[in-house]
Amino acid sequence: MPPSAPVPSSPAPSLVEPEIARLKALQRENRHPEALAAAEALLGTYPEYRDLLLVAAVSQRHLVRLDAALQTLDRLERLDPRASLVHQERGLCLVAQRNAPAAIEALLRAVNLNPALPTSWRMLEGVYRIVGDDENARTAAGHVAMLRALPPEVVAATSLFWDGEILRAEAIIRGFLLRQGDHPEGMRLLAKIGVSLDVLDDAELLLEGVLALAPEHRAARYDYADVLVKRQKYLKARPEIDALLAQDPANPDYRTLAATIAVGTGDHARAIAIYEALRRDFPASWDVPLWHGHALKTVGRVAEAVEAYGEAANNRPNFGDAYWSLANLKTFRFEDETVERMRREEASPLTGSEDRANLCFALGKALEDRGQTEESWRWYARGNALKRAESRYRPEIIEANTRQQIEVCTRAFFEARDGWGAPAPDPIFILGLPRSGSTLLEQILASHSEVEGTQELPDIHAAVIALQGRDHDPDHPRYPGVLAEMGRSDFVALGEGYLADTRVHRSGKRFFIDKMPNNFRHIGLIHLMLPKARIIDARREPMACCFSNLKQLFAQGQEFTYSAEDIGRYYRTYLELMRHWDAVLPGRVLRVQHEDVVADLEGSVRRMLDYCGLAFEPACVEFHKTRRSVRTPSAEQVRQPIFRDSLDQWKAYEPWLGELKAALGDAVERYQA
Repeated sequence: MPPSAPVPSSPAPSLVEPEIARLKALQRENRHPEALAAAEALLGTYPEYRDLLLVAAVSQRHLVRLDAALQTLDRLERLDPRASLVHQERGLCLVAQRNAPAAIEALLRAVNLNPALPTSWRMLEGVYRIVGDDENARTAAGHVAMLRALPPEVVAATSLFWDGEILRAEAIIRGFLLRQGDHPEGMRLLAKIGVSLDVLDDAELLLEGVLALAPEHRAARYDYADVLVKRQKYLKARPEIDALLAQDPANPDYRTLAATIAVGTGDHARAIAIYEALRRDFPASWDVPLWHGHALKTVGRVAEAVEAYGEAANNRPNFGDAYWSLANLKTFRFEDETVERMRREEASPLTGSEDRANLCFALGKALEDRGQTEESWRWYARGNALKRAESRYRPEIIEANTRQQIEVCTRAFFEARDGWGAPAPDPIFILGLPRSGSTLLEQILASHSEVEGTQELPDIHAAVIALQGRDHDPDHPRYPGVLAEMGRSDFVALGEGYLADTRVHRSGKRFFIDKMPNNFRHIGLIHLMLPKARIIDARREPMACCFSNLKQLFAQGQEFTYSAEDIGRYYRTYLELMRHWDAVLPGRVLRVQHEDVVADLEGSVRRMLDYCGLAFEPACVEFHKTRRSVRTPSAEQVRQPIFRDSLDQWKAYEPWLGELKAALGDAVERYQA
C-alpha cells in the first residue's frame, strides 16, 4: 500500500532547518557532545520538532547514553509512529545494549515501514547471524545487495517515498530519469508515486514501459496488475496475475490480488475459494477474514460472513473495520461483551483514527438497535467528526459544478445534438443520493429475466475524469464546459467505450443496471453518449435520506455524508440539478419515490417496467427471493420483504437533527416538486 503522509513537525522558524543541517555535519565529524548540546537547547524552544529529536537520539547513542536515547525515541514515536528512522535508531540502540530479540523487532518494524533502509538491513543481517538464524540472515543480505546495486538517487527517493515524502521523492526520481533515461527501478518508483497521487493512467504507462524493458520483473508485473485493478480493468489484470501465480502459486500477495480481480469480474466463487485457502494458511491474519466476509456477504452467505468478521476482530481486537462490517450487515446484533470491548478499544490510545471512526459507527448502530438513542447519536456524531476532520471535501466545488451544468446543458444544447452517441438501449442507470432506496430498485429490476444486476460501476466517473484532463483544477474545471467542444463521433466513442468496458459485468441479458448514485450529476453526459439508456432517479424524503447517510460509514468516497451541513447542502444541490434535467430533457428521467414503493409495491414495479419497455414479471414483486450478488450496505435488507419501519427511523433522533433541518431548508417541503 502507498505510504501515508508524515505527521508534520511542529512549527519552527526557517533558521531551524539550516541549524539541523549543521548539527548533522557535526555528527558526521563525530562531534556528538556539541551536536547534542545544541539540539537540546533548541528542543527547549521546540520540544516536538521531530528532526531535532532524531538528531538528539543519534548523538545520545554515540555517547553511549542509551537509556536517554530510547526515551527520546519514545517521545518521537508518539509524535510519528510511522517514521521508519525512529525504529531504525531504536534498533541500533538495542544492538548496542546486546538485546538481540528486541533489536530484530525494531529493525523489522523499520524495514516494513520503509524497505529502502540499507543500514537496517545490514544490521539485521548481522544480528540474525549472531543468533544463528542463517535463513533470515541470507534474506537480509539479499536486500542489502539489491539496494547496493541501485543508483543512490533511486535508493534515496525510494526511502523518501516510503516515509511519506512524496513530492521530494518525485523531484529526485524525475531528475534522475531525465539524466539517466529509461531505468526500470526508477520508472517503477515513479509509477508508485503516480499511484499515491492518483495519477493512475501515468502509472499504467510507466509500468508497461518497465515490463517492455524487463519482462521478467515480477515486482513490476505485480504493480502493473494492481494498477489495472485500481483502474477497474479486471479482464486486463487477470492474465498478469495468473502469470505471476504460475511462477509462485503460494505467494499471498498474488493470491490476494487474484481474489480481488475475481470479485471485480463477478467470479465470487473463485474469490471465496482463494480467501478460504488464505485463511487456512494464515490463521492469525485479520485482513483476509475481513475480505472473505465481504465476499460471503455479497452472495448472501450471512452466517459465514459473521463468523469471518468475528475472526478478524478476534485476531486484532481494535480492528474497527471488522466491527463496522458486522454492524453494516444491518440485521446483526452485538452482544454486551462485544459492545464493551468496542468501547475499550475506541478509548485506547493505541487505536488509530481510521479504526476509531469505524468503532464509533459500529457503536452507534449497536446502541441504536438497543433503543439507546441519545448515546447512539453521540457515537454517530463522533464518527462523523473524525471522518470530516480528515476530509478535503469542499461543498462549493459541487455547487459550482451544478451551476456550470445548468449553464452549459440547455434545452437548445441538447436539441442541436439530438441522436448523438451510441444507439444501444442496454444500460439502465439508477441514480440519486446514497441510502435513497436505489439498491431496492436495482433488486426489483434485476429480478426480471431480461435485466442484469451489476454493481455501482465507476465508468461514467472515469469518463468525466478523462474529460477533465491531467491538470485538473477543481476551481476552474474543463468539464462540463468541454462538452460544447465535442463532436458527434466523440460521444459515439464514449458510449461505445462504456458498453465495451462494462461488458465484463454482464452474462448476456438484454439490459444491465449501473447503480452508481452520483451519476445524477452527469445525466447530460449520459444522454449525449447513450441517448437510449433508461435513467431512474431514486428519491427519498430528505430527512430520512440524509439521516441514513449520517449513520453510514462508506468504504470510500461520499465525503459529503460526514456532516449535517454538508449532506443538507448536497441534497439541495441534487434537487436543483434534477429539476434542471427534468426541464431540459422532459420525460427523459423516471423519478421513483421510495415512500411510494413502500406504499404500493406492485404499482411502482409496473411503472418502472413500463418505462424500461419490459413486460411485467411476478418475480419483480417477489424481489427478496432473487438470489444474486449485492455489494452495497443494503444487501441484507433487499433480501427481505419491504417493511415500513425504516421510513420514520429518523424521528427518534429528531432532537439532535436541528442542524440538518436548517441545512435542508425548504427542501423538506419541495423535494417532490
